[in-house]
Amino acid sequence: MTAFDVRPVTEDERRPTYDLLGRALHSNRVSDTTWARVGESWPAAHKFGVFERGAPIGITSSFDTGIAVPGGRVLPLAAVDGVGVRADRTRRGVLSALMAAQLAEFAERGIPLAALHASEPTIYGRFGYGSAALAKTVRVARPAARLHDRVPSGGEVRMLTPEEAVKEIPGLYRRIGLTRPGMIERPDLWWPTTHDRHVGPDGSHVVAVHSGPEGDDGYVVYDTVDTRTLDDPDAGAVLKVRDLHAANPVAAAGLWRFLLSVDLVSAVHARHRPVDEALAAMLTDHRHARTLDVEDDLWLRPVDVAAALDARTYRAAEPVVLAVTDRILAANTGHYEVGPDGARRTDAAADLALDVDTLGMLYLGQWSATALAQAGRVEVRDPAAVARADELFTTVTAPWNGTLF
Repeated sequence: MTAFDVRPVTEDERRPTYDLLGRALHSNRVSDTTWARVGESWPAAHKFGVFERGAPIGITSSFDTGIAVPGGRVLPLAAVDGVGVRADRTRRGVLSALMAAQLAEFAERGIPLAALHASEPTIYGRFGYGSAALAKTVRVARPAARLHDRVPSGGEVRMLTPEEAVKEIPGLYRRIGLTRPGMIERPDLWWPTTHDRHVGPDGSHVVAVHSGPEGDDGYVVYDTVDTRTLDDPDAGAVLKVRDLHAANPVAAAGLWRFLLSVDLVSAVHARHRPVDEALAAMLTDHRHARTLDVEDDLWLRPVDVAAALDARTYRAAEPVVLAVTDRILAANTGHYEVGPDGARRTDAAADLALDVDTLGMLYLGQWSATALAQAGRVEVRDPAAVARADELFTTVTAPWNGTLF
């Protein structure tokens, strides 16, 4: 293969690299009309391309945002949102070169964490990303499903026009806030391509907002899928939930109550929901809410291990010393004492040893140290330390991202 160059993308290369990503992900070609609408959400900043004879053959992209970590702090995050290699140039080191350049740039800028949604989960572990938050797909049968009479109630739900949905939901998302570890802030460039095109005048999705005593406190974005066939012409529609966020249990219950009240619907289908969401417990018969799948959601990569470990809180237990190995960002390799008072580098002997991708799995509380040790991802040097690490890293609520990017 001809030698290739890895370098930042220039302004003139935004459209060619966007087209390349689309082809790599098997999307339709981008028309001039579509580019005029989405181009501003594809800035040259924080993009690296691999070029061969001046043409892009690989691309990786990210945008800066913030992520909630256990304890409530919001850390700077590099959200990796566009990775692709031309089909005739895969498995030749292109992706490895891209990821190395991107991670070096994150480290140089002092970004403590990076995250992505993995289209192919086997790819990203070797670059230090670990499966840090899971999500479930749930399907609720209609009209059988009913909320029991002790489910919190109050407030009202109203449907928005497409123009209102584009205008109002970004501010409402910010007001609701990052209520779980793993949730991220949504910068201005996120909304046009990931929200507006679905809910705006040219989109097919519906938006409903819940309002409580203090104003709007939750919303849902959903689409209606027609399931009628020649063999079953009376089949009801399925409401397919794309985005649902609520500031409190009353708002969450109000939105689900609304979804389950829509007429001529046979089911409500929601993907990427928190694994501990209590929807089934809200129903008089929990069997009407079936979990169809549990899948990896957010993949997390500690870029500055010391800063990331010290930023989150830990439960009460004796400290544990972790030996972390990072084969790409060598400065992270070392020993870290983690305890209720925070984390720091240390020269003390390690109790547990793990690679940086496994630290990403442990960090938000989705996986226990016990499970990771049983899976062979954590080397146990002091058996008593496993239970201590379980207690230190566990979280009351399951981590969840809830944002497509």
